[in-house]
Amino acid sequence: MKGVLLVNLGSPDSTDPKDVRSYLDEFLMDERVIDLPKPLRTLLVRGIILNTRPKKSAKAYSKIWWEEGSPLIVLSERLQAGVQEKVQIPVALAMRYGKPSIFSGLKELYEQGLREVLLVPLYPQFAMATTETIIVLAEQLRDQHFSDMDFTVLPPFYKHPDYIRVLSNSIQAYLKDKNWEHLLFSYHGVPERHIRKSDITKSHCKMDGKCCFTPSDAHAYCYRHQCEITTQEVAKYLELKEGQYSTSFQSRLGLDPWLKPYTDKTVENFAKTGTQEMAIVTPAFVSDCLETLEEIGMEAAEDFEEKGGKHLHVVPCLNDQPDWINTLSRWIDEWAVQKPVNS
Repeated sequence: MKGVLLVNLGSPDSTDPKDVRSYLDEFLMDERVIDLPKPLRTLLVRGIILNTRPKKSAKAYSKIWWEEGSPLIVLSERLQAGVQEKVQIPVALAMRYGKPSIFSGLKELYEQGLREVLLVPLYPQFAMATTETIIVLAEQLRDQHFSDMDFTVLPPFYKHPDYIRVLSNSIQAYLKDKNWEHLLFSYHGVPERHIRKSDITKSHCKMDGKCCFTPSDAHAYCYRHQCEITTQEVAKYLELKEGQYSTSFQSRLGLDPWLKPYTDKTVENFAKTGTQEMAIVTPAFVSDCLETLEEIGMEAAEDFEEKGGKHLHVVPCLNDQPDWINTLSRWIDEWAVQKPVNS
């Protein structure tokens, strides 16, 4: 029998600094998030970051927390419920960090007698710190606790025609009655070294702005390439002209080089150079969360206006939009009858 496990990033249990600290410890101690040797990672995370960041992050979470709980968890639950209504096989939900855990999600399916599982990382683009860490942990748990369970992993859908259509229509609908001069595609940032580590050719990635558009086997695991292609395909679908849109990367941590250009600097520069009405979309996320609601919806919007802009229009994530639920459900149905789930 078959089942599905949807997996998103995760969230603290509450806005209490203790819960935020526990969540950040699990998140930042992941070797695919901070890819330093464990002694150095432990020193950095538990010796430095966790002494100051939990209180600051707790304040940020408190700004966006809903009465029902964490927006990311609530929206993920709504997505799960919507998909479950559409498909004939069980659909469970898990988070890479926090609750519900991947272990609990797999156990839920296993106890229903399900041995074939479609693992769905809810990330359009592949990255070490998102898709890869989900797959690695799920496989470890499977080997330890559910050895007769088989996985199929939904491939990154960053350029799947269905996803591009749904994302593009969502952007178009939100901006239909709004004046905007430029559309910024802001993706979650990663350290540049993550891109190089994911380069299976060990030679293609040059970080020169050209390699992302030069055909290579490396692109199957190149986060930056996949982000650039998502932007390119949406721009083509929406018939945007050159100069109407651009790509940037947000949420950097530490002093190492991260993917550029940086979103905060980009937003400031547009405001300073006269852009009054700007739109921003965050296609690395399918569910609104701290990075979209607070970092972009509050901090970036405030910075834009402080630097001379009039209004920053923040396009919501796909969340539990009916078209997105229908698309994800169709991919699951295709897998259930052994048809390709990506193209």
